[in-house]
Amino acid sequence: MKTWTCDVLVIGSGAAGIAAALRAAHDGNSVIVAEKDRYLGGTTAISGGWLWVPGNEQGVREGDTREEAEAYIRHLAGDSYDAAAVGAFLDTVPEAMRFFTDEAGIAFHYPEKAPDYQMDAPGAKVSGRAVTVGATDARMLGEDRLRMQPYLQSYTVFGYMPEVGPDIAQFLRANRDPAAFRHAARKIATTWVQTLLHRRALVRTNGNALMTRMVAAAREAGIRMWTSSPVTEILHGPDGTVTGARLSGAHAGTVHARLGVVVASGGFSGDADLRRRYFPHDPDGDDHTTPTVGHDGDAVRLTAPLGGHVDDRPHQPASWGPVTVFRGLRGNRRWFPHLRAFGLPGLIAVDRDGVRFANESSSYHDFGVEMIRNDAGRDGTYGWIVADDTAMRRYGIGWAKPWPFPQALFRRAGYLHSAPTVAALAGRIGVPAAALQRTLDEFNAGAARGEDPRFGRGSNWFHHFKGDLEHRPNPNLAPIEKGPFHAVRIEMGDLGTYAGLAVGPGHEVLDDDARPVPGLYAVGTAAVSVFGGGYPGYGANIGPAMVSGYRVGRDIAARAGERAPRADAGAVAF
Repeated sequence: MKTWTCDVLVIGSGAAGIAAALRAAHDGNSVIVAEKDRYLGGTTAISGGWLWVPGNEQGVREGDTREEAEAYIRHLAGDSYDAAAVGAFLDTVPEAMRFFTDEAGIAFHYPEKAPDYQMDAPGAKVSGRAVTVGATDARMLGEDRLRMQPYLQSYTVFGYMPEVGPDIAQFLRANRDPAAFRHAARKIATTWVQTLLHRRALVRTNGNALMTRMVAAAREAGIRMWTSSPVTEILHGPDGTVTGARLSGAHAGTVHARLGVVVASGGFSGDADLRRRYFPHDPDGDDHTTPTVGHDGDAVRLTAPLGGHVDDRPHQPASWGPVTVFRGLRGNRRWFPHLRAFGLPGLIAVDRDGVRFANESSSYHDFGVEMIRNDAGRDGTYGWIVADDTAMRRYGIGWAKPWPFPQALFRRAGYLHSAPTVAALAGRIGVPAAALQRTLDEFNAGAARGEDPRFGRGSNWFHHFKGDLEHRPNPNLAPIEKGPFHAVRIEMGDLGTYAGLAVGPGHEVLDDDARPVPGLYAVGTAAVSVFGGGYPGYGANIGPAMVSGYRVGRDIAARAGERAPRADAGAVAF
């Protein structure tokens, strides 16, 4: 068995883990990142790549204040609000963002508008808190270019992943606007040519662009990044201080970590046993599908022998997102996370009774909360997205692309269900026909006026941002009346867990007696969420992941010297 020595061992290569590695290496520490997957980047690499980071420089210039950010988070967290954790997060945002920009070379993009998800809540902002990165050339990764986690293929358009914002808006108009069609065609053609010549496209977008830049910075910093190297045990000395870990796979052996171990291995939504314990809607472990990468509960299992345990105080144990599970054209199991599409005009969501149960233009998380609540006590958590042919031909439904794509392809995969009349569609998907017709009649009466009396859909900036801003009189509403009619089944999924390892303000893992385990830290979705079960806006997982990773990487050497929690005198407040 081989033995390696380093100052810091990081378990996991997503945004949280690489952030910790970058900051620790910046201070001259040697770092090893151990990733169990064959690829680097984790769930961040298949995500939208946004960071929700109130207190960044542009937000402050636009008038955002700490008091407003605290008020907004407090409203979303409710009784789960943790003032100390929120304070540590907000203290660190400005410093962390300057580091990632100035030292790691990450060029953040500050959009003109990226509304908070609950615009009616106190402290909500239309812009200034959510940031992203632009398209990136993967050649900066050198020989690691093919080691980056590929996109979630069902989320691409012929292999190209549209950027959230103006780019994806162009794709939505491509079947009715010649200029938008040319834009989409250029993007797709470039992707194909680059894939043919270089095995994978060189242009990376969204979360893949973010992780490309972060991994490139880690390469430049001399950080060793091992793939196919799962950690099987965290090691500790006689006094309980964590000293390293045992690995299997490509780097089977022992790593001695002088300063400590950072657990950044993701959450537990991929583990049926842990879902049974913490997801109320999934008591048998078979009523949930996660599109996340590697969120298999490793953080919980690895830290349990040292007293690590799940803090389930957040009022929602995960950041929810409805998904469709289906078989691809080659018969392989696939899934599509519905994070935006059914806020578009001409689409609604109904339950098994054919009745609307939530505002389809709310965030995927808030929609998921209502979906779980609506199906509590019933056999399974699911519903249907329903559209008429006008919406289907203009927007499509998730993976089922609009005209001119042949709908038969999506029906053949078992994804799309279609019928000439409302009654026939109801029979096909197993909902009461009379109830579905009543639902459509009620919805259509308001939608024709640009109103939704039942749920207030299309009533604020965030709703409109999810819709078609060129559609009138309301970007989110249009009657559903032209056959044939279409439906797609949705089930409950997630973007990462909110319940996670109990940690202190410095993200040190706490044991059952709430004492820090010396030399052991947890960041990202491996740790309990700072937002207490609420989902504030674009990047609610990645923003805290990078900030907590930065904080641990910055403080790990000092904490190793003191071996006791301390207040961070270097935090920068706003």
